[in-house]
Amino acid sequence: MMMVEVDRMNLLEADVGKTYTVKEINTDDDDMTAFLFRLGCYSGEPVTLISKKRKGCVVAIKDGRYSFDKMLASAVELEEDNNTHQS
Repeated sequence: MMMVEVDRMNLLEADVGKTYTVKEINTDDDDMTAFLFRLGCYSGEPVTLISKKRKGCVVAIKDGRYSFDKMLASAVELEEDNNTHQS
């Protein structure tokens, strides 16, 4: 039997060098949601955290690298799947 444990966090809480799946964009700002969508940052897409900076972070989305400030980074909710095998 395989159990799947799902951890959810935003980009500010993520580990550098890991790839996550975007779970959802948590904002009421339609312009921010549209901006992130144009970058390819939307539910189901992989995102890799490249580095963390004092004022935000750098992420890789599709073929590009982008610098997100804290407001953008906190709006991107991520999901990491940890597969645990049980006999």
